[in-house]
Amino acid sequence: MILLETAGQQHSAVEGSMDNAGSRDTGRLAVAVGVVAGGSAVMLGTYFVVRGPFGSINDVANAATGVLSAVLAWRLRRHIAGRRGALAVGAAGVGAAITVVGSALVVSEATGFFLAGLVSSVGFAGIGAWLVIINRSNALTAAWPRRLRSLGGLAGALMALGVVVVPGILLRFDDMATAPGWIWIGQLGWLGTYIAYPAWAIWFGIVATRQVQGVHPAGAGGGLVADS
Repeated sequence: MILLETAGQQHSAVEGSMDNAGSRDTGRLAVAVGVVAGGSAVMLGTYFVVRGPFGSINDVANAATGVLSAVLAWRLRRHIAGRRGALAVGAAGVGAAITVVGSALVVSEATGFFLAGLVSSVGFAGIGAWLVIINRSNALTAAWPRRLRSLGGLAGALMALGVVVVPGILLRFDDMATAPGWIWIGQLGWLGTYIAYPAWAIWFGIVATRQVQGVHPAGAGGGLVADS
C-alpha cells in the first residue's frame, strides 16, 4: 500500500511539473505575441516617418502575430468548453491564415497596402472573436484579474470590427483617399490589434508565469498575492 501511495505521489508530481512547464511556455508565448504585435505597430509608425524597409517588416510582423495568436488559442483550447471552444479556436486559426494572406498580398505587390490591410483586418477580427470568448470563459478567467479580463474583452471587440471591411475587399477598395467612410469603422480594429491586444497578451503572459511560480492574481482588485 505504501509503495502504491508513493508511486501515486510521484505520478502526481510529474503531472504537476508538466502542467507547470506548459503554463510557463504558454505565458512566454503570450508575451511573445504582445511583443511582436507591439513591435509591428512601431514598425508601421516608423515607416510613415522614414520609409525604408519598415513597411515590409510590419507586414511580416502582422503575419507572425496572427500565427502566434493561433498557437496561443490552441494552447488554451481546453479552457473553453464544448462547441463554443472549437468555434473560437477555429476562428483564431482561420483568422491567422487570413492575416498571412494579407501580408503576402502586399509583400508580393499583388495589391496595394490598403487592400492588403483590409484583408489582414478581417483576419484579426477572427482572432478578436476568440479573444472575447476566452476572456468570458469561467474555466480560466476566474483566476485572472478583473481588469485583465476587461482589457481582453475590449481588445477583442475592437479587433472584431475588422469584419466590417469585408464588402470593401469584395469591391477591391485599394485607395485610402477614395475609400468610403464606413470602411474606417472596420479600421478601428487596428487600435485593438496594435494597442489593446499587445497590452493584454503581455499582461496575461506575466500572470500565467507568476501562477506557475506560486503566485496568483487577486480576483477583484487585480493585484497579485503569494500563496500561503
